[in-house]
Amino acid sequence: MPNISSIASLSNLTRSEGDPKVLRSGPSSRGVPDSLAKGLGWFSLGLGFTELLAPQRITRALGMEGKEALVRVYGAREIGSGILSLSVDKNLGLWSRVAGDGLDIATVMTALRSDNPKRDNVVIALALLLGITAIDLIDAQASTARHSRGVGRKRSYRDRSGFPRGVQGSRGAARDFKTPPDLRHAPPLAAVSQRASSA
Repeated sequence: MPNISSIASLSNLTRSEGDPKVLRSGPSSRGVPDSLAKGLGWFSLGLGFTELLAPQRITRALGMEGKEALVRVYGAREIGSGILSLSVDKNLGLWSRVAGDGLDIATVMTALRSDNPKRDNVVIALALLLGITAIDLIDAQASTARHSRGVGRKRSYRDRSGFPRGVQGSRGAARDFKTPPDLRHAPPLAAVSQRASSA
């Protein structure tokens, strides 16, 4: 990801003479839940493509041969969850990951049979799934709390004036304003409004 200060420098190069320059960048609006959602989204895409393209490796490792079609379906679901987690509607993506984790756990539990020679792998997979489910659940709850507004709760902008340096600091800021050359020959506004009212 490019450095914010380098983006500000590039932005200043493209500004016309007289345009305000970016002096420093403000704090990022992306919080920890958003960063984690992004990481989980990329993880979903990687896992989804693996399940879609190499289901035999997964079924063989877990002693679940014959379930390749189901693994492919889960892979497509995982890709959809990943895309949503990387989008602006990340809450839907995160909650779909939580629901998918439940399906994955239920499916892998069926391989926890005493006659399965890969039972140890199944136990490890279940432990990983439970850990991932916990992370998904925590992030989904945190992201929902961060991005949802309470019913009936309105934002208050009473303390904002619209002047970055305050009203007093903005007085006289246009004292040295000069009319741009292309507007110097325009008819005065008073004359234009007088003509419009007499018409």
